[in-house]
Amino acid sequence: MTEASGLSWNLVADVRQLFDFPFMVNAYLAGTIVAIVAGLVGWFMVLRRQSFAGHTLAVVGFPGASGATYLGISPAFGFFGFCLAAALVIAAAGPRSSGAQRGRSQESAVIGTVQAFALACGFLFVSLYKGNLEGLSALLFGSFLGITTQQILLLGAAGLVTLALLGVIARPLLFASVDPEVASAKGVPVLGLGAVFLLLLGAAAAEASQITGALLVFALLVVPASTAQLLTARPALSVALTLVLGLAITWLGLAMAYYSSAPIGFYITSLSFGTYLIAIAARFLTAGHGPRAASGQRSTPVGSRAPAVPRGGSRS
Repeated sequence: MTEASGLSWNLVADVRQLFDFPFMVNAYLAGTIVAIVAGLVGWFMVLRRQSFAGHTLAVVGFPGASGATYLGISPAFGFFGFCLAAALVIAAAGPRSSGAQRGRSQESAVIGTVQAFALACGFLFVSLYKGNLEGLSALLFGSFLGITTQQILLLGAAGLVTLALLGVIARPLLFASVDPEVASAKGVPVLGLGAVFLLLLGAAAAEASQITGALLVFALLVVPASTAQLLTARPALSVALTLVLGLAITWLGLAMAYYSSAPIGFYITSLSFGTYLIAIAARFLTAGHGPRAASGQRSTPVGSRAPAVPRGGSRS
């Protein structure tokens, strides 16, 4: 971004330079909030196999932000408004039973319809907008420039509410995600938890879109969680690894974007993809040459089989 202040051989000075300007401080604060929220919500999203829903809710943020720009208000309100509204529509028109195959098919049809309508609205708002289109391209591919203190406060408040609600429903949500039929038989409100989680997923997608852009939100919402669940089957360790990966990718991506002219979305997605490839290679080597392979055992990703949670639902 700033060629006059390029990288040097003094790493400490380069790191200090990142925080010489208020806009970079704001970018790191916003990125940290987004990485934490997207990582925790994304972990459950991957576990529940609702990545298509997460992608659609992120795409919905584009017409929301472009519509807000057209109306002359902050794009953040458009992100959150449209994402939460779309989550409500998907939850209301989604499956009425906890049957896995039939429920997934019905939900996918609703999600696809919402995505198509959202994209059409986005193109409509772009065609109506007569201002500079460069700002709208940042809505699609992300930008760390111009993040204000008010936006950080909004992200922080929304993140706290999202994480607080997720903490309340985490135990039954984990049980319902791994074995919905047994959870329903034990009295767990599977459909209600699914609807609440969609709202939390919409809030997380709205937050992540403001850093990565609507089209690249998967970089923070799905890749760290997928990588972590690929490496370990222990829920607690997997969640911790998701947060570490999300924060590392975000912080490094911001630094790389500062010292170059490429958009931040490119660096975050590239780092995420590279991390996932490394995880696949590590698991392949471990499965082929590690002690588990010698004994005929294989590591199991989180949520791939029901015994990960006792049928009584007493363990999270």
